[in-house]
Amino acid sequence: MTPTSATGAEAEAGFTLVELMVTLFVIGLAGAAVVLTIPDHRPPVSEEAERFAARLTRAKEEAVLTNRSVDVAVTGAGYRFRVYVRGAWAPLAEKPFGEARWSEGLKASLEADGGRTGVRFDPTGGADPAVITLTREARRARVSVDEAGNVRVEG
Repeated sequence: MTPTSATGAEAEAGFTLVELMVTLFVIGLAGAAVVLTIPDHRPPVSEEAERFAARLTRAKEEAVLTNRSVDVAVTGAGYRFRVYVRGAWAPLAEKPFGEARWSEGLKASLEADGGRTGVRFDPTGGADPAVITLTREARRARVSVDEAGNVRVEG
């Protein structure tokens, strides 16, 4: 064999540490690009807010049409509908009023007077004012209900 270096030593087969580090860096960069292009499977916060606002509007209509109070109890896990029947609150489970859960990672907070835990519509369609804020990471949407029972989505 012929020497391959000035010292006369034979070259050894294999990768240098620099070559190995460059290869790992390129693989990591490609992996990061793939992860960043995967779409989020969760619905956007604004879509959740629109869906919730539509169901609040339907609850207002139910209160007016049936001439009974309808309460929408909001929790950190979701929301449920109740009606006032014979002096007590009873679950309203008929369609479209089944209990609903917030999507993964969504947090809800309720701002209402008197420590209420939801939005209550009276038989005339009026409501006690409340603001429900939905957040996920840096995204946020607000659903507000005024005294007249009007429901608005902001953000």
